[in-house]
Amino acid sequence: MNARVPTEPSGPTDDVTHHVGYLLKRAQAALRGAMDRVLREHGMTVPQYATLELLALHPGMSNADLARATFVTRQSGNVVLRGLQEAGLITRPATADHGRARPARLTETGRARLTAVQASVYAIEQRMVEAIPPQRVAALLGDLDRIATVLED
Repeated sequence: MNARVPTEPSGPTDDVTHHVGYLLKRAQAALRGAMDRVLREHGMTVPQYATLELLALHPGMSNADLARATFVTRQSGNVVLRGLQEAGLITRPATADHGRARPARLTETGRARLTAVQASVYAIEQRMVEAIPPQRVAALLGDLDRIATVLED
């Protein structure tokens, strides 16, 4: 679909396919589809990949924190963590030191698996960035962050 994208904000009676929300969802769906395709080649899902990326940055995150950060429910996050643990990609203690949180950490195998898939995923992001004039990338990132922040309140 290569429809003309209006430069003025649309109103409630205009074509919904030109609304900001619709275009954001279209971009998100395209990103998810592209990621699904490359991750499938590595036997991985988007939530699994996102979990590995986050654990590489923040070792010891809990299931609840990982679920929030990867946009899945806590129950789904727990299924993802169990699968990654069974595959030997992460470790979690059998019991919690305090409370219920069992911090997760990448194993060496998990770190290697993440490294193997990163180039493919980062290439998708590079394709997205190349579609935007370089002088507008920082503004777009700021706009997306502000949109998320105003809707999270």
